[in-house]
Amino acid sequence: MKERARELKASARRTSRADKAAQDEAAVLAKIAEMEAPDRAMAERVHAVVTASAPDLAPRLWYGMPAYARDGKVVCFFQSAQKFKARYATLGFSDQAHLDDGTMWATSYALAELTPDAEARIGALVRQAAG
Repeated sequence: MKERARELKASARRTSRADKAAQDEAAVLAKIAEMEAPDRAMAERVHAVVTASAPDLAPRLWYGMPAYARDGKVVCFFQSAQKFKARYATLGFSDQAHLDDGTMWATSYALAELTPDAEARIGALVRQAAG
């Protein structure tokens, strides 16, 4: 919660939309750089896949995690395994994501390793979520 409060305070200080976008992306890249080796490599790839698959989603921090938003609302985010002392990282989607499939659908995915197939699936999910 303290990280979220710092994010909101920093966001309030910014002036232009372009400055805000540049600072948000720099904050996401800095947070990724702070991660331990396995999570850092995975977060870098997820960042590349998300920004390539849905360039209209804006990178930003969300509760201290790399996230990607549309119109200021988070659509998807990456949780490192290290931060939550979990055995896998997580790619999650908020209720803003357009992943609806009948009466039940997944809102998060465990990431143990990023293979080319996993990257392709992430790209497809992000494109659908951003749509």
